[in-house]
This record gives sequence, C-alpha cells and structure tokens, in this order.
Amino acid sequence: MVKKILPLLLICSLLLFSGTFCACTKQEQTKSDHISVVVTLFPFYDWVQEIIGDKSDGIDVSLLVKNGTDLHSYQPSMADIVSISTCDLFIYTGGESDAWVDDVLSSAKNKDMRVINLIDLLGDNAKTEEMVEGMEKENHSHDEDSEAEYDEHVWLSLKNAVMFCQAIAEQLDALCLNANSTTDGNFYHTQAEAYIKKLRDLDEKYQQTVDEADTDTLLFGDRFPFRYLTHDYGLRYYAAFSGCSAETEASFDTIAFLAKKMDELNLTHCMVTESSNHSIAQTIIQNTKEKDQDILMLDSLQSVLYSEIEQGVSYLAIMEKNLDTLKTALH
Repeated sequence: MVKKILPLLLICSLLLFSGTFCACTKQEQTKSDHISVVVTLFPFYDWVQEIIGDKSDGIDVSLLVKNGTDLHSYQPSMADIVSISTCDLFIYTGGESDAWVDDVLSSAKNKDMRVINLIDLLGDNAKTEEMVEGMEKENHSHDEDSEAEYDEHVWLSLKNAVMFCQAIAEQLDALCLNANSTTDGNFYHTQAEAYIKKLRDLDEKYQQTVDEADTDTLLFGDRFPFRYLTHDYGLRYYAAFSGCSAETEASFDTIAFLAKKMDELNLTHCMVTESSNHSIAQTIIQNTKEKDQDILMLDSLQSVLYSEIEQGVSYLAIMEKNLDTLKTALH
C-alpha cells in the first residue's frame, strides 16, 4: 500500500500542471523526431544501448534507477513520471516493486506509447518467490488469499536476456517504421542478433562450468536474487533470505542451519551479493567446524551507479565476472 501512495500523490501534482506541461511537450515534439526510450533498471538500459549501437542519433535512452537505489525501495520522482508519460517505449520489470507503474501509465500523455513488461513477457516461465529450507521468514505476513509474488530478478538469466533483447529490437524497429525513419525496418533486429550471440555464448560457458563442477550447491549468507540463474543450470541453493526480502537480521536458527549445511556439504565458500556488509556470512562461517571458509560475491546488477556506466561497465562484463566467481564457488 505504501508503495502506491507516493506515486499517486506525484501524479496528482503532475496533473495540476498538465496544461503548461502539455503545451511544452507538444512544442518539443514538433522540433524533434527522436524516439524516447525510458527504462527502470541498468540491465535494460545496457541492452537497449547494445542494440542501437552506432545508430543512436535518433534515439534517446533514459535510465531511472541510477544512483544505487535498490529496486525494491525505488519510488519515481516527478521528473521520472514526466519522462515516462511522454516516452515512446517504456521497459520495466513488472513485479511487486513496480506497483506504481499502472497509475503512471494510466495518466500518460503519450497514448501511443509502447510498453514492455518483462515478467508478462516471460509468461509461464516467470517464477514466484521461493522459501527454501532454513530461510528466514519475513516479519510481515501476507493475506492467506494473496497470490505469491513474482521473483523480479528476471535479468539474471542469460536465456531471459535473449528473449528480452529480441522484444526490444522488435519494438524499436516498429517505432522507426512509424516515425518514417530512414533506418531499415529490420535494422535493430540485425543489431540484436549480434549481441544475442554473445549472450548465448556466455550462457554456454555457464553451462560448461556447472557441468564440470565439484558441487551443485550455493549457500548465501544474504538475500538470494539468483533463482532464475540457478534454475537455468540446475543448481541448488540455501540462503538466509529470499530475493525480495526486506529483512537484515538473521535469527540464531537460520545461522545455525546454514553453518550446519556448510559442514554437511563441505562447502568452502559462503556467497553474498554486492550490497552485503558480510556480517551474516561471517557469522555463519564462525559457526562452522573449520571456520576458515571464504566469502565470494555475486553481483545482482541492482545497484549499478551512473558513474560506473560512464566508465564503461556493462551487463555482459558483470555477468562474465559472475561466471568467474561461480567457477570458484563450485570447485
């Protein structure tokens, strides 16, 4: 409920200035034939940039979450709502954290806007949040009749990324045709295929790593946003919290269970995500028999800063680094 209140207030404020805003927007639209793309998260931003490549003069791409904010706590600013309201293509995850999107889209000025909801795109392949043995239960309770929430970390599957990039290219080609662009109607499809080959090649390397691994289990002293990744390659996992959990403290029972699992499975690495302070992982290790396991980090790509993007960080580069970490964790 809280997630919906702020966007609604912002939308109401936006509508108060709609007359001035609309006049300005119309004036700008007559001056520019640019296609405007707005995305919520870094992986989507990077996919679009890879697909448009050198043919980016006529496409403006805006990233909303770019200051390290966790997707689960992000709320749109007035400027964000304005950007979405007038864009030609909007790309977002579509999970519980994006509950504010429906209200923004319902009041959008551009009624011809194209929208890609990635969880909707996955259809039956979308996965719900999962509680595995030993995982800390959240303090808040859900209604008994409420449906399970979708796992929002859809970009952590390279197989998903292939499907998403194909959909993005299709929409960009369609927008260019509608805008009477000189760009060939299949241009972005061709661009995407070159990038998709890189995604598929990396996917094969992940599979090879798992096939050659000494263990098929990962243990996280942290949240676990990698359900799509582990499902792709048949990996098992244990974790302190679910991927979308807001909890930060693990109980004694959770710590004891995970430490015992490390001993039982002879695991020599305790995993964390990029936002972890390592305290839970360190406590788990201190409760094992050997107490000498190390901590490895897998990057969930949720906290990429715009300054890092300017320095050239990319989705593929981070996923390649994750592969190197996985090789160590599984051997």
